[in-house]
Amino acid sequence: MKHFLKIFSMLLIAGASICLTPPKASAQQVSVSLQVFYDQLSPYGHWMQYSGYTGYVWVPMVEVGFSPYATRGHWRLTNVGWMWISDYPWGWAPFHYGRWDRDSRYGWIWVPDTHWGPAWVTWRSANGYYGWSPMEPLRNANHRDYNNRSDRFIFVSYKDIDRPDVNKYYVDRTKNVTIIKNSTVINNTHVDNSTHITYNAGPRKADVQKATGKEIREAAVEDNDKPGQNESNDKVQIYKPQVKETNSNGKKPVPPKVADKKTVKKDLKKNKTNPPENNNK
Repeated sequence: MKHFLKIFSMLLIAGASICLTPPKASAQQVSVSLQVFYDQLSPYGHWMQYSGYTGYVWVPMVEVGFSPYATRGHWRLTNVGWMWISDYPWGWAPFHYGRWDRDSRYGWIWVPDTHWGPAWVTWRSANGYYGWSPMEPLRNANHRDYNNRSDRFIFVSYKDIDRPDVNKYYVDRTKNVTIIKNSTVINNTHVDNSTHITYNAGPRKADVQKATGKEIREAAVEDNDKPGQNESNDKVQIYKPQVKETNSNGKKPVPPKVADKKTVKKDLKKNKTNPPENNNK
């Protein structure tokens, strides 16, 4: 009997120690502020204030002829839709957060946002062609974007959409007006269950396979733990944290350096990069 009571007492003590041991804290998803964009993109362009937009916009120092979602990159079908895989070291940010605008003085400019997507573009399908155009940020409720402007679209034949060197197969833009007249908008809405963000996933896999007559394999998108992206086999690793407009202390982040308009124009002219259009908007 004494032996039984001794064992019972030991079990009670052990049980109490287990109950008193605090549970381990569960891992929380890391969130960052817009500061990550300001810091990471500064070496590759200029941050400046721009009329019509709140906050700062980024002017990349890129080669002549640069177009977002067209230059130095390709499309890859993933488990979250058609994703633009950029060859630029900074491509993880401007092609997956925010939107692009075109200015007659500064060329292409990027307006940051906090929502991640595989690509922020408008998709169209024509007889034998797929096309896409960067989505312009809305300045106000009455603002009309350029998603239907023919000069903003890139078209390729159905069979070329998934080529790693897709830039070699772009249709001459002089044909865009005719193609767009005979095209329809692709509305393939996808909702990210983790962020509740809605975006256009692009051409449906079944439609592309039917049009091309070949199997299109999906790549799995995985989180990268630091700024950057990497594509290998059937995986795409990319940095896509939750982004907030303010820092943890509630203050709004600022770029390490804000350029004035004269400096931006001077550098664009000096380096002959990201040239503005001849026509005014």
